[in-house]
Amino acid sequence: MSANSASTSKGPDPILLTLFANRFMSVAEAMGRSLQQTSISTNIKERLDFSCALFAPDGDLVANAPFIPIHLGSMSFAVKYQMNLHANNIKPGDVFMTNSPHAGGSHLPDITIITPVFDNGKIIFFTASRGHHADIGGILPGSMPPTSTTIFEEGAHIISFKIVNEGMFDQAGLYDYMITQPAKYPESSGCRNIRDVESDLKAQIAANHKGVQLIQAIVDDYGLETVQEYMYHIRSNAEMSVRNLLKDVVKRAGSNILESVDYLDDGSPIQLRVEINEQDGSAVLDFQGTGCEVRGNLNAPISVVHSAVIYCMRAMLDMDIPLNAGCLVPLTIKLPEGSLLLPSKTAAVCGGNVLTSQRIVDVVLKAFHACAASQGCTNNLTFGAGGKDKDGKNVTGWGYYETIAGGSGAGPGWHGTSGVHTHITNTRIGDVEILERRYPVLIHQFGLREGSAGKGKWRGGEGVVREFEFTEPLQVSILSERRTRQPYGAEGGGPGAMGRNTWIKQLREADGDANADNDDAQDNRQPLQPRKINIGGKATVFMGKGDRLLIETPGAGAWGVPEDQEREEEADHSHVKAWAARGSLAEREAAQAGF
Repeated sequence: MSANSASTSKGPDPILLTLFANRFMSVAEAMGRSLQQTSISTNIKERLDFSCALFAPDGDLVANAPFIPIHLGSMSFAVKYQMNLHANNIKPGDVFMTNSPHAGGSHLPDITIITPVFDNGKIIFFTASRGHHADIGGILPGSMPPTSTTIFEEGAHIISFKIVNEGMFDQAGLYDYMITQPAKYPESSGCRNIRDVESDLKAQIAANHKGVQLIQAIVDDYGLETVQEYMYHIRSNAEMSVRNLLKDVVKRAGSNILESVDYLDDGSPIQLRVEINEQDGSAVLDFQGTGCEVRGNLNAPISVVHSAVIYCMRAMLDMDIPLNAGCLVPLTIKLPEGSLLLPSKTAAVCGGNVLTSQRIVDVVLKAFHACAASQGCTNNLTFGAGGKDKDGKNVTGWGYYETIAGGSGAGPGWHGTSGVHTHITNTRIGDVEILERRYPVLIHQFGLREGSAGKGKWRGGEGVVREFEFTEPLQVSILSERRTRQPYGAEGGGPGAMGRNTWIKQLREADGDANADNDDAQDNRQPLQPRKINIGGKATVFMGKGDRLLIETPGAGAWGVPEDQEREEEADHSHVKAWAARGSLAEREAAQAGF
């Protein structure tokens, strides 16, 4: 098919527009299947904590499969950074690796692999994949330390590394970046399981190559001019869809100004003011009033903020279009300098990607009055072994990481869903059978948390209960939110329940909590009861053999006043109206006295 027949002066052919949208998406889907099949880690192969996408020669997102929204909205920043950094020094056979938040990354465990697609010596596309690697070094196994205060404590930090240079894999360079460099920081170690990480990175490289082959096949079928023409048509279609959405919002809200605020558990506000131009369907999203950079790791890189916003725009569109860069064209995002949404270069960020991003989504959807709050958390659990020994040498070990589901928020016409990963995370929970087989852990409970959902005309979703027992001593960490502030309800609906993390600790003489003071209980032949300790939302604990961790995730907010309450209010209102209709105050008092 020629370029001339592909479109007319009236615009793109709607059939070809749909065809190309699906062809581009199928490239990303095939990349994802390749990555899953060739990876070996639990986190990527089983939990599917990865994303693949296709990018234009200018670095803009063209198409993706339904992977992880927080990855997809931010990967474009990473592609553009490498393009600008290397300029004219990108050759066929090159593959770039990066994870730095200052180079378009989200947080350090998310490693992005970028491959240029060439045609006659010219870059025509990029393929990219981003995978969350369970351990890349840092101060704690799992590389998601809840106690980190600088980015150097969170593991390997790579701005740009040509992992494949004109077809040659640089293993020595990889080992330097992943093991030697992060171990230089005090109390931090290099990657605890480099073999798994290296294998998964090779799987990402292979997935990108699969995408290169498929996009070249599409170019062979239709010609480069037609393919790139429809690439831009697809982005324009997404742009117009968002513009129409914004115009419709003004009509429904009766105002072009929308405002909202919500808070992190530490009290830091995230504040938003949206001003919509109803003439052209553009909007300015101003986060002025958001709290300053925090000492912990809930700071969010700029790419994460954009990911959250583009996700919200796409989620509010009632049509089937691929999430792409066109969704952001009508939007201007303003971030206050020095805030937790635009932090300094050394700020810790591992929680910003998984927790603050959820609060940004809550704030945007609240401003647009779209639905009640979902759980607002990803309940990040990590545990493992290895790292630096007493002599400072790197000890091979392992790390496990998972996110845990909760409730999704209700909206006008639907109930929330229970026990799901919500909003910008789209991963799976670790399967119990695989978890117990591969790691020293037993699962005592895993089910819905009854009573955690907000009550309303449209009820929120329930959170979940997940209880682990550790069969050997391990360092265990939890990084979570919504432990002091409930997910909000809307239109009179009730809030969801807060989450809770409880350490069920066995008593031990070595710890001083099983000693002579317990003689009376032993004389009565009553077994000593474990201690139940609330460890808060962000903690790392060295758990002994037999200790358990009970994680209760937040429920979600409801939408609308509960129907029984609504009926009671209507009945009360009717009684007042009937009483008022009887006349003046004196007349009503006389009637009440029986005169």
